[in-house]
Amino acid sequence: MSAVLDHSDHNDHHDHAPTGWRRWLYATNHKDIGTLYLLFSLTMLMVGGVLALLIRAELFQPGLQFITPELFNQLVTMHGLIMVFGAIMPAFVGFANWMIPLQVGAPDMAFARMNNFSFWLLVPAALMLVSSFFMPGGAPSAGWTLYAPLTLQMGASMDTGIFAIHLMGASSIMGSINIIVTILNMRAPGMTMMKLPMFCWTWLITAFLLIAVMPVLAGAVTMTLTDRHFGTSFFNPAGGGDPVLYQHIFWFFGHPEVYIMILPAFGIISQIIPAFARKKLFGYTSMVYATSSIAILSFIVWGHHMFTSGFPVAGQLFFMYATMLIAVPTAVKIFNWIATMWQGSMTFETPMLFAVGFIFVFTMGGFSGLILAMAPIDIQVHDTYYVVAHFHYVLVAGSLYAMFAGFYYWAPKWTGVMYSETRGKIHFWWSLIAFNVTFFPMHFLGLAGMPRRYADYPMQFADFNAVASVGAFFFGFAQVYFVLFIVLPAMRGKGAKAPQKPWEGAEGLEWEIPSPAPFHTFATPPKLDASASKIIG
Repeated sequence: MSAVLDHSDHNDHHDHAPTGWRRWLYATNHKDIGTLYLLFSLTMLMVGGVLALLIRAELFQPGLQFITPELFNQLVTMHGLIMVFGAIMPAFVGFANWMIPLQVGAPDMAFARMNNFSFWLLVPAALMLVSSFFMPGGAPSAGWTLYAPLTLQMGASMDTGIFAIHLMGASSIMGSINIIVTILNMRAPGMTMMKLPMFCWTWLITAFLLIAVMPVLAGAVTMTLTDRHFGTSFFNPAGGGDPVLYQHIFWFFGHPEVYIMILPAFGIISQIIPAFARKKLFGYTSMVYATSSIAILSFIVWGHHMFTSGFPVAGQLFFMYATMLIAVPTAVKIFNWIATMWQGSMTFETPMLFAVGFIFVFTMGGFSGLILAMAPIDIQVHDTYYVVAHFHYVLVAGSLYAMFAGFYYWAPKWTGVMYSETRGKIHFWWSLIAFNVTFFPMHFLGLAGMPRRYADYPMQFADFNAVASVGAFFFGFAQVYFVLFIVLPAMRGKGAKAPQKPWEGAEGLEWEIPSPAPFHTFATPPKLDASASKIIG
């Protein structure tokens, strides 16, 4: 223990943080850049949430209440784009920036200035996306998938959206390169690949996925741009193009993208459950192989998004079986988490509550995904609210809950203060109940045939829509509560001082440094014990 303290004092000696606006504008420190990513994504979460509440306000009852169908479609499109590219992905990159160097014993990310650049590309991209509401004709309204030929008929805001997506894609690729090089080349001596924390493994695999598929999306939107302005006809039937070609290219990006948004969440949950079960993660090696399998299989299942696009039966069967196959490594993870908890000495602090809530609700989303994998069923419920319910169970109850779990787990290390456990538990139960009240009725709406992306609907869908809208507002207010009563006090340093290791069962190098984490850590590579989770000198 004294060796650990000596190491901490050595870090404090070099703890010279710049001050003022220059610290953030020119940030090269991985902790500062991680903080910037997390604050940016929280802001985007709030913006996207406001758009979602406008959608639900309109759908509270049949008829047109507040907004035109055109504006409704703009809100649906921008809600999707902002949440995927502005909230979920940057938040996980923020977690990666903060935690990966601490977990592998590296002094910083591999390419510090590129790290700064990759963050600051996001800000103009987000501003362009949001400002498109104020352009002639309003924001893009082709759905977040930006399907042709709708995109070929949009106003100038479509070009702004394409440029914003390019910037966000470049940011993702640079961040991924940084993460890969940091994990592969900057590990502390003695930390072999099979001793990496699961969060590092899931992010390493995610980074390779990002590098593989972001250029595919860039190609799709660039082809859209040339169709719009340069006389090409990739997707324009009038010139011999094929709109279904766009769907193939988009979903070749889009399905790995789904796993890009959930694999880091798996990593966070795999850190938290062993800590609060006070046991080693069950089946570490199988978890690594399962994560790799998910990444590889994600490239051969894109067609399940297109069962109604005229696929031949052989194609439908292939994508149906491939999609059922990808459920196997995902189930391996669920069983491993449950086996880790089995007969563990569990306590239920807020991070563990969110982790267990994640497993429960994400599994429900996984089962509805398995149902959608069946081509005959999918053809019936395609583009209905059943699909909306499915992907919100996976992305909100999946990605977002894992982020909340990660925040409560690591925030004491970031800020040096403990959050209020009572407030954390209020946030969890409020979010869990409101989430299910919002999205569970959508399964029934979809099975009854209510199509998505419509601003109006007949009377038979009124009751479930009213319930979902009320639930959505409660869920939105829960996140406002989170920002006002948990995030802001933590940022201001209000609360009990956090110990170096606030969670008894937590393991990993991040718990071997003081709380709050010094500005510079691991100036010299730490010497590790046999498990590569403790510093011995």
